[in-house]
Amino acid sequence: MSDVARVIVGVSGSLHSLTALHRAAEEARARRAVLVPVLAWTPVGGERSYRARPCPPLLRAWRDAAEARLECALEQAFGGLPVGVPVRPLVMRGEPGRVLTELADRPGDLLVISTGRHGSVRGRLRRLLRGSVSRYCLDHAPCGVLAVPPSTLHDDLRALHRGIDLRELVSA
Repeated sequence: MSDVARVIVGVSGSLHSLTALHRAAEEARARRAVLVPVLAWTPVGGERSYRARPCPPLLRAWRDAAEARLECALEQAFGGLPVGVPVRPLVMRGEPGRVLTELADRPGDLLVISTGRHGSVRGRLRRLLRGSVSRYCLDHAPCGVLAVPPSTLHDDLRALHRGIDLRELVSA
């Protein structure tokens, strides 16, 4: 697979990453490339905490959960694997930015990332502690990076979640 063009996309299962996954599939089709959806994971509490108290059965359970999350994301985005493009899903242990940039190591690769808004307190806190995955990828990737903004449909979904009448949005 070393000479095959690849479109690598970070997947977390969030709506923003599903938008990036769709865009990555379009790019892979257009480039006649292999689509490589990647879900990066770390042990709960982080690597340092796990090294202090290793538990192999728990580690397997976390990996299995990550594999299930990637499978669920592909199911939600495409109803399974996308049609018309070869797919090689990967689940890799490590911080997402580092995993994605180390994997996308060929000049012909394209790394697709979401630039989703993280307006929640939890999202802002995570970004403060870990840094932004999209910023890390833009700063460190040795290949081209396509940063996919959130879909405008996300605003509509947020409005529905908050109980706002969409007719108010349309008439405004």
